[in-house]
Amino acid sequence: MAIPLPVRFVGGATGAYRVLSQKTLIGSPLAPVLRVALLEGGASERLTRPDGWVLSGVTSHQRYVERTEADALRAKQAALGRSEATRTALIPISKSEAWWELTQDERRAIFEARSRHIAGTLKYLPMIARRLHHSRDLGEPFDFLTWFEYAPEHDALFDELLALLRASEEWTYVVREVELRLERD
Repeated sequence: MAIPLPVRFVGGATGAYRVLSQKTLIGSPLAPVLRVALLEGGASERLTRPDGWVLSGVTSHQRYVERTEADALRAKQAALGRSEATRTALIPISKSEAWWELTQDERRAIFEARSRHIAGTLKYLPMIARRLHHSRDLGEPFDFLTWFEYAPEHDALFDELLALLRASEEWTYVVREVELRLERD
């Protein structure tokens, strides 16, 4: 994957992903949609007038990750686009200003030392693949757009992963979160 990769998620009546469920966990909702399209790179530039919403983000370098953690993630992380991974989830989130006012080392301490975001989630790899898109610096309505892919038999495992993350100290800084569960045609 080339970095940075611009990505747009387009919610509306068309797209390769059918919406199974859409719920707002905190903050304001997104308009309900039937389908989601994922447009990467140059494809995102060919977007015409959508009939729902557009969320833009870009892949970037890893943050809050130490070398040994990056190596462990790289060794276990599955590639996106696996044929068996027909279930997907798009989870846009925003964190509070209190989070962004913390220094990098303070955020790292919450992210990993106390919330164990990386160490605690390694056991879910490679069954669940993910890619993080940064949106805050683009002036978008969310700070992050997280994309997950997994096989239908891993639905319960994905629920377990989300429960683990949402129970962490890190998640006390989340002020907006919407969860879309999708299925690729």
